[in-house]
Amino acid sequence: MSLDQVIKTILDPGLAQLPMAMDTPKARVMLLAIGQQESKFQYRAQVLNGGGKGPARGFFQFEKGGGVKGVMNHPTTCAHAHRLCLGRGVAWDAGQVWLRLETDDLLACGFARLLLYADPKPLPELDDVEGAWKLYAERTWKPGKPHPETWPGYHAAARQALGV
Repeated sequence: MSLDQVIKTILDPGLAQLPMAMDTPKARVMLLAIGQQESKFQYRAQVLNGGGKGPARGFFQFEKGGGVKGVMNHPTTCAHAHRLCLGRGVAWDAGQVWLRLETDDLLACGFARLLLYADPKPLPELDDVEGAWKLYAERTWKPGKPHPETWPGYHAAARQALGV
């Protein structure tokens, strides 16, 4: 899926489900960069070496006991996540949310934005590639096998797609 398609079909409607203040250029850059880093916006379930599905779901690759549980239980995001689940018609249950992330891109976008929102530091400036990496890799997603070499390109592509 092209980044233009992602913006129109996932980011625009996904962020519209949350308070307007959460839809910022900085948040959009982060979401586009993370989606590329995690799934290239191609895989809605983690692909294991040798085939098969891993524990992460959705384009933003959330695990049930990680990002899903974290967003549902964090005091800053819990109420927003609950409203999001109600709006998407998914039960307030980590297992049900996790399953739905594989097929509901708008729910996945909302949860991804909420995970960023849970971080106590402000979102990095639009051109702060290093700060964006630290937010993603060290404070929020914390990937088990990080690939810092691909991040600058994905971050640049996100900024270019958004015209920022």
